[in-house]
Amino acid sequence: MVGSSEENNPNGNPDPNPPSEAAAEAEAEAPPESSIEALARKVQETLSLGGKRHRFWETQPVGQFKDLGDSSLPEGPIEPPTPISEVKPEPYNLPAPYEWTTCDMEDERTCDEVYALLTNNYVEDDENMFRFNYSKDFLQWALRPPGYYRAWHIGVRVKATKKLVAFITGVPARIRVRSDVVRMAEINFLCVHKKLRSKRLAPVMIKEVTRRVHLENVWQAAYTAGVVLPTPITTCRYWHRSLNPKKLIDVGFSRLGARMTMSRTIRLYKLPDSPATPGFRRMELRDVAAVTRLLRDYLAQFAVAPDLDEADVEHWLLPRDDVVDSYLVESPETHEITDFCSFYTLPSSILNNQNYTVLKAAYSYYNVATKTPLLQLTNDALIVAKRKDYDVFNALDVMHNESFLKDLKFGPGDGQLHYYLYNYRLRNPLRPAELGLVLL
Repeated sequence: MVGSSEENNPNGNPDPNPPSEAAAEAEAEAPPESSIEALARKVQETLSLGGKRHRFWETQPVGQFKDLGDSSLPEGPIEPPTPISEVKPEPYNLPAPYEWTTCDMEDERTCDEVYALLTNNYVEDDENMFRFNYSKDFLQWALRPPGYYRAWHIGVRVKATKKLVAFITGVPARIRVRSDVVRMAEINFLCVHKKLRSKRLAPVMIKEVTRRVHLENVWQAAYTAGVVLPTPITTCRYWHRSLNPKKLIDVGFSRLGARMTMSRTIRLYKLPDSPATPGFRRMELRDVAAVTRLLRDYLAQFAVAPDLDEADVEHWLLPRDDVVDSYLVESPETHEITDFCSFYTLPSSILNNQNYTVLKAAYSYYNVATKTPLLQLTNDALIVAKRKDYDVFNALDVMHNESFLKDLKFGPGDGQLHYYLYNYRLRNPLRPAELGLVLL
C-alpha cells in the first residue's frame, strides 16, 4: 500500500529536490497545463511505447492507467472487504536470511535502530546531495497517533545478526473522499537498506503491511510517491522559499540567479523581524476545540481531506519543539480564534559538504485563513520560521497554497509528489487545489 520500489529511492513522501533555474524558466515559459492533462499525456506516451509495466501494481486493487477517464466505472471501493477470517493469518514469506519484526516505537533502542536505518538509507535527491533526516521525536509523533497499531510498524531483520535492514509503516486515519468518510491506513517510511535493493523486498513488505491492515478490518489506504505508479489521484509540486539564501547557495540547494549578487539575493529574501498580524500567537492546549472547528469547516470544501476530531488535532497540531509548530490569530477585541497556520520540521542531511551537515527545513502543513489574508498569514509563518533558524520553507501547491507561492517568492522545485489511494477509485484525477490532505 505504498508507492515505492527498491529501484527508485524508497519514497514515502516529500521529494527533497531543490529548485533549479531551469525549472523556474520552464514554469515561466510553458503554456498552462493541468497535472491531469500532463499525467494523461505521460500515460499515453508510456502505453504507446509499450513502456514500463508495473508488475506488482497491476495485480493490486488500485486505479489502472487503462481505466483513466472511463465514466462507466463507479467511484469508491474497487474490491469489497472480505471476512476477517479469510485474511491470511500468518506473515508472508521473506527470503531465507531475513525475518519479520514488529518495531515498538516507544522503545528507545528500537527507535534508535529505525532512526539509523532511515538516516542512512531513506530518500535522497537525484544528485545525492541531500537525504531526509527525520528526528526520533518526529518518528514517535508520526507513528503514534490516537488509536495506532504497533503491529503496523514493520521491520525486516537479518536472522544471523538481528540487524534492522528494512522498514514500512501504517497509521490509522479517517479520510473523507467527497462525501464518504473512510477508515484508511496512511502508509509511509518504506525503506530498504541500500545494499539490499536488488532483493525485491518492497513488494512483500507492501503485501505484509496490507495483510496486517486488513486484520483490523481496514480496506483502504493513502500513500504518496515521487514516481508514477498506477494511478495518481493527483500530482503536486513542492515549492521552496529561501530563508537563509547564502547557506542554500553554499550547499548547492539553490543557485545564484542570473545577474544577481549574493548581497542582492539576501536582500531579496529578507523578512520583517516580527509577524504583522495583531493577535498572532503560538497555539496552546486550550485552543484545540477552536482550531478543530476552524479546520473542519475549512477542509469540508476539498474532495479528499482528513476527518479530524479534537484528539487528532491535539496530537497532530499542538506544537512540539523541532517537530510541529502551529500559530493562530486571536482577535484582540473578541478573543475569537479566526485563523490558523502550521508547519512541521523535516531536516535533511547535507552530504559531502565541508561546512554544513544539516539543512533545516519547514514544511507547510494545514492553514486556515478566514479574517487574515492567507498571504499575510503565511508571511507571518515565514517570519517565525526564520526566527527559529530554518533555512528553507517548503509548501505543496495543494489547497489554496497556490495563491501565495509566487507573491511570497517561493520557487518551484524539480520533483513532483504523486498521491495515491489503495482500493478506492476516483473516476478522474483531482487538481492539486482540490486536495486537502498533507501526508508526512
